[in-house]
Amino acid sequence: MAKTLTELNEGDSLGVTQWVKIDQPMINAFADATGDHQWIHVDEARCATQSPFKMPIAHGLLSTSLMPKVFYELISLDSTKQTLLNYGMDTLRFLEPVRVNDRIRYHVALEAKEQKQSGVLYRFNCQVEIDGREKPAMVGKFLMLLVS
Repeated sequence: MAKTLTELNEGDSLGVTQWVKIDQPMINAFADATGDHQWIHVDEARCATQSPFKMPIAHGLLSTSLMPKVFYELISLDSTKQTLLNYGMDTLRFLEPVRVNDRIRYHVALEAKEQKQSGVLYRFNCQVEIDGREKPAMVGKFLMLLVS
């Protein structure tokens, strides 16, 4: 059962999300949404011959943009009484490319929470694991503001 944000203490792990498959249609849709059609993401034929990965890789920001969606697998929120706002990121590093058809999942832990005038600011340490690889795709600190 997912915890509510108000039940979390600093250092608590929220756990791990379900796997998300990053396929070419998802990468193409992200390219369309952002206008970033760099060949290393969308040109499968060119990647096969010119990319060091021999296949397209996802945009680093695609993994980042999935964070709010998967976060709701790990927490319970009463949307009739609470609003959760993306507040930003403190750090973000892309350590390993996500290749087309890789599966990724998110590990999330609460680093800190701070009372602000407008609500409680939560700072989460996040890591994106790639199925079958040791190195994470991404590590970062995500900030979310709970307005009650």
